[in-house]
Parts: sequence; structure tokens; C-alpha cells
Amino acid sequence: MRRQQYTITACAIHQHAAQLCQKHLRLQDHGPKCTAVTLLTLLFYAAARLTSLAAACGSLSRAPSDTAARTALLATLPQIGELQRRLNRALQGDLPRALRRRRQPLAIDLTLLPYHGAPWKDPSEVYRGQAKEGTSHFHAYATAYVIQKGRRYTVALAYVRKGDGLAEVVKGLLRQAARACVRPRYLLLDRGFYAVSVVRYLQAARCPFLMPVPAKGRKADHPRGPSGTRAYHLRRRGGWSRHTLQGKGGRKATVSICVKCRNLRGERKKHGRQALVYGYWGLSPSSGQWVYQTYRLRFAIEATYRQLREARIRTCTRDPLLRLLYVGIALILRNVWVWLHWEVLSQPRRGGRRIDLGQLTFRGMLLWLQHFAEEWLGLHEELPAQHPVWG
Repeated sequence: MRRQQYTITACAIHQHAAQLCQKHLRLQDHGPKCTAVTLLTLLFYAAARLTSLAAACGSLSRAPSDTAARTALLATLPQIGELQRRLNRALQGDLPRALRRRRQPLAIDLTLLPYHGAPWKDPSEVYRGQAKEGTSHFHAYATAYVIQKGRRYTVALAYVRKGDGLAEVVKGLLRQAARACVRPRYLLLDRGFYAVSVVRYLQAARCPFLMPVPAKGRKADHPRGPSGTRAYHLRRRGGWSRHTLQGKGGRKATVSICVKCRNLRGERKKHGRQALVYGYWGLSPSSGQWVYQTYRLRFAIEATYRQLREARIRTCTRDPLLRLLYVGIALILRNVWVWLHWEVLSQPRRGGRRIDLGQLTFRGMLLWLQHFAEEWLGLHEELPAQHPVWG
């Protein structure tokens, strides 16, 4: 018996994404032209074209002016704390029930968007970090991400200010995920989270974790020899150990250490042995290879950030409220794309659903949203000129 076939369209995708955003963001109409649906359509269009809201308004003939759209958006948006809560509810709106039934492996990371301006109202709005793209000033956002094949959803988003402790950032993300009944089986974190405060909080919360250990301490050419975690990075054979971190005020935390050694074999034009050092707690790894392969799953969050860059609305505003909204819209659209492949495009079969991401790529879905906006609001195809084309 043949299964019934269905068809999805750009209109259906736009309708689902707009309903999801409107249900949780609760935008208000601001006049006959600046309705909530029109504002969301303009936001989707700007995200699809990787352009600004002003450029989106200028490209569509029946869209409101860029000043009217920006005024309407600022008039209907709440304060930044409430906006963050609404964005998190929108990110969690399409989560499958299966993700809520049992604990899931989660990845937490910090993404830094370079910023070349001054703070809007408070110096803490701008995060400081290692120089990248000609600046050490950033707008920082932390995310929690489910590591599950076919259901790689972003479940929590947090705006990070200068001076925010990493332990508080992790705690806030886990609380947001818990509100959606997503509980961590274990956490995979970046090496930047290897700190006494983070380790102590996760141990107190009884949350298993795995993260790389940065090389710190005396170098190999020091007269007294290497020290600290750098000694693990100089090993040529794998093994297991324990290490105690020391923080400010005499605070300490102890983690288990796994050293996994491998041959580079010309990777990145390098040869020789490489020691990969991981710190973990609450896990019982069977081998160093298991630790290595498990942590490699975290790199899927880097693909999420790549897709975030493919759908983040461009802006030069200093207002962190709008910047947070634009990052949230990009992540919501990516979650819609994941939901489409799991709920609509997947093929049932024994052993689990078959998912083919080539059926509709993320950029392809954004292109559909762009075409829908152009069809609904019209595209500017005329331009006043001083002379005819054929003079």
C-alpha cells in the first residue's frame, strides 16, 4: 500500500514560522501597514537576503518605510530580559516530545559577534575577548544545543554581558532548557568553560560534563620542567589521571583527566603525535577513543553557528535589544528547518526515520521565504532615471 504524498510550499513554511514567532514573541500591530505579520515577513526577508531591515523595506514595493518599520518594532518589543524569555519559548515551541521524555546530551558554547562601536547605554553591553576581525569588543551570546541526530535543536539562548560569570551563564541556560523539560544526560563544553566556578557548579548540580583542558603552566624548555596541565599535553602515550584546579580565594575543584594521543599523518600539513587532553566528571568512559568520539559530537554546534551567520540580519545599531532579536530570529528559523526535516520530510522506516537534508537545505528554505515576501509585498523593479536606457 502506497503512502499518501503531501506537498509543502513557501507559503506553508512562512505561515508556520510566523505563527511560531507571533505565538511567543507577541508582536503588536502598529498601524495599517506595520502589522505584526508584515514585520515578521520583513524580518524573514532580511534574514534570507543577509541584509538590513532598512534594505528589506527599500526592496519591497508595498512594504512600509524603514523608519516606520523600525519605530513599529521598537514600540512592540519588550525589555531585553523579557525578550530573551520569549525568544527561548519560541526556540522550544517545536521540540518533539521524545526529547522531553529522557535526558539528552547537550552542548553549550559562547559565540562572539565582532562589534566596532561604542556601548548603547551601559559599558557592560559590550563583551571583551581575544581579538578577532580587528576588534576585541563583541556582542556575546551563549546557546544550549541538543546533540541528537535529526533533532539538533537550539533549546536555550542567553545574552552575555561583560562581567557575567561563566557559571551563571551555564546555570541560566540549563534553567531555560529545564523549562522545556529538556534535561542533560551530560554536557559538552568548550575549553573556555574550564574554570573552577563552572566545575564546582556542575558538580554541585550533579551534572556530568566533558570538556577539553587548555595547556597552562610552565613550558617544556623551562629549567624546572613543565607543570600544570601543560604536562598532559606533552605526553606521547594516552592515559588517565586527576587534576585539581585552583581559583581565586583558594577555591579548588578536581576533575578526571583523559589523554588521547593520535598521529596527525599530514593533517593541516602537520606530522607527529598529538595529545588531546579532556577533563570530565560524572562519566565512566570505556576508553580514550570513546572520549574522543563523544566530544567530536560537540562540533555540530559549530555548524549551528555557521547557519546562524547565514540568517543573521545585518545591522549597525548599537541597541542590544535589536541585536538579540536578530540573533533569535536566525536561530528560530534554523529550528523551523530542523522541525521540517524531522516532522514533515523524514521517511518512516525500521530502525528510525530517514532524513535527507539535501531535500531542502537551510539556504533553500530561506530562499523560499524570500520569494514569498517578494510575491506578497512586491519587488521594486523600477528606478527613476535621468536618461533612457537606449538614448
